[in-house]
Amino acid sequence: MLNVYNTLRRKKMAFIPRKGNRIQLFVCGPTVYDYSHIGHARTYVAFDVIARYLRYKGYDVFYLQNITDIDDKIINRAREAGVSWEEIADRYTKAYFEDVQALRITSVNKYAPATQYIDAILRQVRTLLEKGYAYELDDGIYYDVSRFKNYGKLSGRTVEEAEDTVSRIDEVMGKRNKADFCLWKLLKPGEPYWESELGKGRPGWHIEDTAITETEFGPQYDL
Repeated sequence: MLNVYNTLRRKKMAFIPRKGNRIQLFVCGPTVYDYSHIGHARTYVAFDVIARYLRYKGYDVFYLQNITDIDDKIINRAREAGVSWEEIADRYTKAYFEDVQALRITSVNKYAPATQYIDAILRQVRTLLEKGYAYELDDGIYYDVSRFKNYGKLSGRTVEEAEDTVSRIDEVMGKRNKADFCLWKLLKPGEPYWESELGKGRPGWHIEDTAITETEFGPQYDL
């Protein structure tokens, strides 16, 4: 019997995969605007070991990792360097894979660049709007954290605490809550964009992982 720490329950519990012997594992990958550092290496080596161990124990593991290849940080770095955002994303994606190879990380089944999931992102944003969990401002569409009563339960933080600690929160006028985050950023001059019925724009950082995992795994996964 394999026991793992359940973050929601705050204790070790028997690990029982949702689908027999198959484990769906997702790890948030890098935002490719710069070279990886030791913190990145620690995370990806750790999960490489975990995936290998689970396979050693006889589990059928599918390990999915995203690549954030569109983001404010990438756009800003491209401006600083005087090159396109695509060039920055491509340069540091290649650098990341060189690091992965050097660290002998071999357990990932699929790397999923966010820009390949724009349709899935738009579907999720539309659904959140229709259900009243998101709202529109002049610069984009935002998630309303107050509409989700269990927001912060997994991390153990209240909404008030999250407002001061969650990263990549846009400071804009008109938000309902300070911790509300942007799902779809409307076009600004000189920035990349995709055409959509929600307006020309690009995804916010927080929506990318959920769109990728729902596409590849469905609404739930194991780890």
